[in-house]
Amino acid sequence: MSILVQKFGGTSLADAHRIHLAARRAVRAKLDGRQIVMVASAMGHTTDRLVELAARVTRRPARREMDMLLSTGEQVSVALLAMAIHEAGQQAISLTGAQIGMLTDSAHTAARIQSIDGAKIRSHLELGRIVIVAGFQGVDPDFNITTLGRGGSDTTAVALAAALRAEMCEIYTDVDGVYTSDPRVVPLARRIEAISYDEMLEMASLGAGVMHSRSIELGKKFDVPIHVRSSFTDTPGTMIMSQPPGMEEVVVRGATLKPNVARVTFHGLPNQPGVSADVFSELSARRINIDDIIQNVSTDGRRVTVAFTVSGDERGEAEAVAALIGQRHPGVEVSLSETLSRVSVVGVGMRSHSGVAARLFKALADARINVENISTSEIVISVLTAAADGERAVQAAHAAFGLAEGAGQTS
Repeated sequence: MSILVQKFGGTSLADAHRIHLAARRAVRAKLDGRQIVMVASAMGHTTDRLVELAARVTRRPARREMDMLLSTGEQVSVALLAMAIHEAGQQAISLTGAQIGMLTDSAHTAARIQSIDGAKIRSHLELGRIVIVAGFQGVDPDFNITTLGRGGSDTTAVALAAALRAEMCEIYTDVDGVYTSDPRVVPLARRIEAISYDEMLEMASLGAGVMHSRSIELGKKFDVPIHVRSSFTDTPGTMIMSQPPGMEEVVVRGATLKPNVARVTFHGLPNQPGVSADVFSELSARRINIDDIIQNVSTDGRRVTVAFTVSGDERGEAEAVAALIGQRHPGVEVSLSETLSRVSVVGVGMRSHSGVAARLFKALADARINVENISTSEIVISVLTAAADGERAVQAAHAAFGLAEGAGQTS
């Protein structure tokens, strides 16, 4: 009998009515002849309320204790889901991350999964039970509760699907799939029927908020088909897979906007081995994610300017690193830009088609939007613009490639 993993986000479990709807969906799938594993997020805005509560108690909560606190939200959800399934006349059992053997490292509030023992889940499935797992959490080797950080329940669900060799992982949310752009910014954005792991991974990391990039990385690594769909309708959503139909015929799959990007620039660093390693080791130690690294050498070859971008909410940490590097290397000046926006176009078809950059830059020029920086990879072209131009820029990019009509072509 095949296994189906179903993950339900916080909006899908916001109240008792929605909990019953999620339970019925799982029961229906079980009656269709599958073994069902559910993964639940905390209800509604529970996690936000817990964070606010901690802030009222202390300005600097210990990360370990934050994990103890935040993990309770998912435990409420799984217990209520189990009760709803019992009410529907089916067997179910709720389990925490620790109870299923979700072993992580010890990086509190941002732990990474090391291994999963699927034996306990399988034993319950063989007894005919729907297994309901608390997402977002695990335990480290010393049995401290850990949480997986942003998008942790998606990561839990895909990891379980991989460990159990499930036929599919369904991600139920408040939207009916992945769109060519954020419909709140681009009203003509269109739902994508199928998208590759690579494209989805890039879109997630560049601002598409439907799924977190860590879960997509796991899906790609273990070839887990992922179906993103609405918890409020039965219509199909978006399939994320290795080879979607017509994969290379679509040159651009989507256009993304990532607001609140900060640029950090070090002026006058010594041009000698080990200096860049010093800068980026400090950033890595603080778990700051870096994008768009640029280095320019002075005319006399003795100094370099190094610039990179970080998420705006990590600007404070980046400033602390900048101050430290300035102390180590006298004469170095550090500047932080005003907030910027990153606009990107993504598509596997770029590998074999030319003209994408030309069309993007013309669209931005026609919209009178200045480009502050350009970065590219095999399937992505990204530009930095002034924060105020971000929404207009992504609208122009979306229109330039005909994404509203499903074209995504350069010709």
